[in-house]
Amino acid sequence: MSITVNGLDELKKLAGSDLGTSEWIEVTQERIDTFADATGDHQWIHVDPERAKDGPFGAPIAHGYLTLSLFIPLFTELLDVQGVTTKVNYGLNKVRFPSPVKVGSRIRLTARLAEVEEVPGGVQITVDGAVEIEGGAKPAAVLQSLSRFYA
Repeated sequence: MSITVNGLDELKKLAGSDLGTSEWIEVTQERIDTFADATGDHQWIHVDPERAKDGPFGAPIAHGYLTLSLFIPLFTELLDVQGVTTKVNYGLNKVRFPSPVKVGSRIRLTARLAEVEEVPGGVQITVDGAVEIEGGAKPAAVLQSLSRFYA
């Protein structure tokens, strides 16, 4: 369930709050292939199901950066900031990929709004997130994301 805030003052009040967990999404071979086409990264471990069967993971795996890129659609399920003019990704403090995402796996995001700090014209939020793999012992990605919201 999404948390909706209206404006920067309401967003500031959420600092330190757990934002919850998104719905599961499936990582399909089609999604992996589309990402490979968009980035030019056609390494066999991602796009050659026959060869990947005999590889180290027993199946094709998603690109780490594909998993990372899914942070935004998963995050928007958790927090909806209204009453602002602009929302931008500002960067990442850290990212790790502890476990590969095999084709056909389902992933979801669990996130916490670690910090909200003022910047000229708006606020910057720091979000601690973990992209979980359904049934997995380790997350697919652990990250700290920075976004800015302007009044």
